[in-house]
Amino acid sequence: MNASASVNPSSDQTETLTDGFHVLVEALKANGLDTLYGVIGIPVTDVARIAQAKGIRYIGMRHEADAANAAAAHGYLTGAPGAFLTVSAPGFLNGLAPLREATENGFPCIQFGGSSDRATVDLQEGQYEGLDQRAYAVPFAKASYRIDRIEDIGLGVVRAIRAASSGRPGGVYVDLPDSLLSQTMDAQAAKETIFSALDPAPAMIPSEESVERALELLEQAKNPLIFLGKGAAYARADEEIADFIHKTGIPYQPMSMAKGLLPDDDPQCTASCRGLAMRTADVVLMIGARLNWMLGFGKGRHWNPDVKFIQIDIDPVEIENARPIAAPIVGDIKSTMKLMVEGLAHHSIHASAEWQQLLDADTKKNDARFGSKTTEVTDPMNHYNALGAVKEVIDAHQDVIIVNEGANTLDDCRDIVAMYKPRQRLDCGTWGVMGIGTGYAIAAAVATGKSVVSIHGDSAFGFDGMEVETICRYKLPVTVMVFNNGGIYRGDFENLGTDGDPSPLTLDATAHYEKMMEAFGGKGYYATTPAEVKQYLSEAIESKAPALIHVQLSIHSGVESGHISDLNPQPIVGPLAGGHEMEDFNEKVVDGKLVQESPAASTN
Repeated sequence: MNASASVNPSSDQTETLTDGFHVLVEALKANGLDTLYGVIGIPVTDVARIAQAKGIRYIGMRHEADAANAAAAHGYLTGAPGAFLTVSAPGFLNGLAPLREATENGFPCIQFGGSSDRATVDLQEGQYEGLDQRAYAVPFAKASYRIDRIEDIGLGVVRAIRAASSGRPGGVYVDLPDSLLSQTMDAQAAKETIFSALDPAPAMIPSEESVERALELLEQAKNPLIFLGKGAAYARADEEIADFIHKTGIPYQPMSMAKGLLPDDDPQCTASCRGLAMRTADVVLMIGARLNWMLGFGKGRHWNPDVKFIQIDIDPVEIENARPIAAPIVGDIKSTMKLMVEGLAHHSIHASAEWQQLLDADTKKNDARFGSKTTEVTDPMNHYNALGAVKEVIDAHQDVIIVNEGANTLDDCRDIVAMYKPRQRLDCGTWGVMGIGTGYAIAAAVATGKSVVSIHGDSAFGFDGMEVETICRYKLPVTVMVFNNGGIYRGDFENLGTDGDPSPLTLDATAHYEKMMEAFGGKGYYATTPAEVKQYLSEAIESKAPALIHVQLSIHSGVESGHISDLNPQPIVGPLAGGHEMEDFNEKVVDGKLVQESPAASTN
């Protein structure tokens, strides 16, 4: 711990002092927080400087929301809280939405927010960037703390780690007033205030009765189904889950970030017959997945009306959040699945042969129909054949981590690009938000050292695209892909007024996003065919260097709202925003530019 010598005028003894900056850094180190993401300034600039000097890696981002997303992804990938640093007021506020997102996703992360002088803020005297930050953070965080005294820094860090990690993980806010950081105390006394969190996320063993009830219900089922959520991936219960699935032969459906927990080509995977499986399953075991909007809250037209649910959750409040649960199990997933596997010695559980045959037939039919889309030749490309090329490359590079955001780019990538290993797909998660991509990609590269492919729609890339400079500055093995169809959802929407402005959904279909990466020293590619996508992506991954591939799509590729159009309300009168069918247009990529003709011109 750095310290300075000072002489107490009332004593002949020399005291060695330290300050809040150094105590905070030592507390982070003592608890294994070895990486900080952030955007620094008043009053936390020297937190980052001292952290870096003391061996903590600091990743300076271009926007606080991206730093927050990076910390959240870091927490998910490592199982320990990720940490990010923000300045007072506006910088702090920029971190709040992703802090809430981390809590919704169950990702452990901690926001350390510098704040302005408490005395003038509390009296509302008009302080520079004055805000009661802890009060604002409360509804956005799993827990929110303020540290006012230097001797409480060690305690505050441990409390934040325990809150972020235990039970259902989430985002925690720690307020650091400027007066705290400048406080001093005896260095030896300060050391004695620092300690590490002991077992911050202890196992929660479920009751034997709840496990037995679940096994009995599965034994009675003819058409049992398992849903795997990102919580299952986070739990590191890979062996126990695979053992249970393969010993019972129960079909399973992976949610987006659970893809790869078992390889997507496992014969029990129902990814290609999800709809039929949901409509015909009679008992569903939920492992790390929640019955929220993504699963229709477990009821309605997507489900068998007589279906019964078994739900494993570490948080008892989450049980029966939307509907009755026939067999709730409160406990951590790893402990629970270990007991479930052991219980198979006393229970005969399997899916009926008739149901398995029904699902297999539907899978073969859908695979054939969908596979033809990924190999279809179009000029320009569409999402399907461009992502078909990406799939071929990822099949050959199965260690690569995929980050994915957008609307159609997200939906179609999830369906087309197979995953083979756990915790190697990151996307928008529970809230379905935009702007997570480059932050998640940076964290994935930093936390794992693996190559990362970050796949964005052109609209999504606009939220966080400036972080390509961060990727270049830190020389990270990240390949960014921007799928440009010229708009939000697609680029062929028309202005329904007469002012001559673009449609509210229109972006620039003729842009060259690869030039952004080139501006900061990375490699840029412009792909207009699936063959080029395949060539450039392979080259970029193997280079292990910053790269951006602009993937030029037709402006007519995509549907409004992606796979969640039922959530997008439509007016009952007046003209609806819409686009023309692709065949009504002529489009070509000529000399690196997208050339289009109007419907009228194409029929002459």
